[in-house]
Amino acid sequence: MSNVKNIEIQKFAIPAYLTYAMKTVLDRAIPDIEDGLKPVQRRVLYAMHKLKLHAGAKPVKSARVVGDTIGKYHPHGDSSVYEAMVRMSQKWNMRYPLVDGEGNFGSRDGDDAAAMRYTEARLTPIAAALLDEINSDTVDFQPNYDNVETEPTLLPARLPFMLLNGGFGLAVGMQTNFVSHNVKEVVEACKIVLTNKKATLDDVLAVMPGPDLATGAKIISSAAEIKKVYAEGKGPLRVRGTWHFEQVGKKDWRMVITELPPETSISKMMEQIEELVNPTPKEKNKKKLPLTAEQVRLKKMFGDMIDEVNDGRDKNNPFSIIVTPKKNTDKDVLAMSLCTYTGLESNLNPNFVFVDLNGNPRRGNLMDWLNQWCNNRIVTFRRRLSYEKKIIDHRLHILAGRLSILDRIEEVIKVLKKSDEPKQDLMKHFGLDEIQAEDVLEM
Repeated sequence: MSNVKNIEIQKFAIPAYLTYAMKTVLDRAIPDIEDGLKPVQRRVLYAMHKLKLHAGAKPVKSARVVGDTIGKYHPHGDSSVYEAMVRMSQKWNMRYPLVDGEGNFGSRDGDDAAAMRYTEARLTPIAAALLDEINSDTVDFQPNYDNVETEPTLLPARLPFMLLNGGFGLAVGMQTNFVSHNVKEVVEACKIVLTNKKATLDDVLAVMPGPDLATGAKIISSAAEIKKVYAEGKGPLRVRGTWHFEQVGKKDWRMVITELPPETSISKMMEQIEELVNPTPKEKNKKKLPLTAEQVRLKKMFGDMIDEVNDGRDKNNPFSIIVTPKKNTDKDVLAMSLCTYTGLESNLNPNFVFVDLNGNPRRGNLMDWLNQWCNNRIVTFRRRLSYEKKIIDHRLHILAGRLSILDRIEEVIKVLKKSDEPKQDLMKHFGLDEIQAEDVLEM
């Protein structure tokens, strides 16, 4: 046993755990700055691209997409792959969905999607901004897990999807939470950064004043608070749902809630209101305790204001909660009370952690993020132009060879008829190189 060495467990455990932590961060939890995707999302989209499931194509069973993904690129459980695919189709989770799903892809109330054998999917039009340039040598490819296929290390995103769709990830000691933004505002912000090396955060905020959430809820934090979050790369933002008041008859009215903050659903909101109006007694040793003073206070306050609460969703109103008040209830008091004690208003905590251009996970502020993404976009664009130039140069080279023999066609035919090695004789008699001679032979 001479090859056995005794070492302190601390010296072994620390580097081993760091290796595991970095693997988890890079391969599962934290998206890359270039395309804003995690590996499983990137592999699903690439598998759909290879299946030619572009916008307008006939959708196929989700099980086929999942099968191709785990069989060629992502050797993990099919449930995790399908969950990632489902999430990319849900409008309440992604500001600009990348997958167009047909069938039951879940609901905002937390209902699960139907099994993958029952649903179908294809890419959405905006997904083309991630994939269109992939065949133009814009990104590097690497062998897949069994060295049979190749897969892109990144997708050549023409838009900064991490800002467009946001995203959440939790890994060993790291958490990311990007919020979504409006595509027109983000594009204008990128233009400013690309054309002005001295652009400041104020310049960007002039065209992109704040997040634009997928649920339609409003950011009610002040401009100074939003700027602080962007400047530091983290911080709290206050989010409020939207509502309006409808007149019912001549004297009565009702409150119609049309949007809620992220992570809040209609069923959850209605449960919160029901708990305020009819609180559940706490239990101790399997015995119900009397209501607390706070429960009694809130029961009276909301009991005096709210008559009933109904789910108002129908074909014309896909998202609606109807709150019917009691007589003499003040509209503003009811709305602000619901904001205070329910999920009608909540906190959002952005945390701009991403994998940077050097492959290192870290936090950065908005300007740091935009500058890095724009620099990567310049590199990607130049790679595409270089690829297109090679194609044009190759075509011009072929045409130059054809032009050199255009007036000597009969001589070419004579050489070919007599030659045992036509390619070599074409190169010798007419000054063509191998590529040009091969083209002449093909004609």
